[in-house]
Amino acid sequence: MIGDIVESKQCQLKDAMDLFHSGQVVKVCAPMVRYSKLAFRTLVRKYSCDLCYTPMIVAADFVRSAKARDSEFTTNKVGDHPLIVQFAAKEAQVLCDAARIVCPFADGIDLNCGCPQRWTMAEGYGACLINKPELVRDMVRHVRNQIDNPRFSVSIKIRIHEDLKRTVDLCQKAEATGVSWITVHGRSVEERHQPVHYDAIKIIKQSMSIPIVANGDIKTLEDAENVHHLTGADGIMVARGLLANPAMFAGYEETPLRCIQDWVDIALEHGTPFTCFHHHLMYMMERITSKQEKKVFNVLSSTSAVLDYLNDHYGV
Repeated sequence: MIGDIVESKQCQLKDAMDLFHSGQVVKVCAPMVRYSKLAFRTLVRKYSCDLCYTPMIVAADFVRSAKARDSEFTTNKVGDHPLIVQFAAKEAQVLCDAARIVCPFADGIDLNCGCPQRWTMAEGYGACLINKPELVRDMVRHVRNQIDNPRFSVSIKIRIHEDLKRTVDLCQKAEATGVSWITVHGRSVEERHQPVHYDAIKIIKQSMSIPIVANGDIKTLEDAENVHHLTGADGIMVARGLLANPAMFAGYEETPLRCIQDWVDIALEHGTPFTCFHHHLMYMMERITSKQEKKVFNVLSSTSAVLDYLNDHYGV
């Protein structure tokens, strides 16, 4: 956890960019509200996940409030690297201040330009930024200028425009300003469950020199490999697929019992709140439990009840 603002500009960190120069497709755990916290990141890293993001954090609150910093950002020195902290921001200096706070503890920051939720866009955050390429460029430039360490990455996560030329223009402007890589969710702001436009991600990739990470509807390792071949993307970012199967990147078709046992051990060690602990298990066990089993398991209301159930039914 973090208290007051850290003034040091020099941050001795592992270089996340090395992953993109390894010749391998980078396997990425997406920023997920409530879910991509330290305990879950620890779990997916055990199963071949290369790079993890924190949940999206509102930069202004993070800079202003020590309470927000302590509740929103937790990491450790043991193995939570490489780590990218994702911020929602609309002012360059606020994003810089937030970046300076996390710099000693993380490997980079990401600017959220893709969240389509109404509250986010109403506040001037998230996906509305894809229509403000100069502001995005300004925010990236300010962080680059104020964080002296060139190994500290500055990335953005976007959605696509209906007119893909606008998306390519946004990406090229960000690249010219020094953005490290760009994650592209292959849907427009209005699209939710429609098919992902992997062809659009391919066009963006072909228009750029920096790494591109593909995101959207990737549920298995086979999906990830197919999307890599379809798009040429340097990395694959997964959200719900990892919630359902944290061992996905290691090639498992469904969550193995060993992974469930690992989650129990990690969550208890980290003091994960019951609701979060239970919800993760509900996601993980979705494919391996019957409707009747779900009716029983999903209404359990204490850690001890969950542990007893897992022991009785799965020997976990």
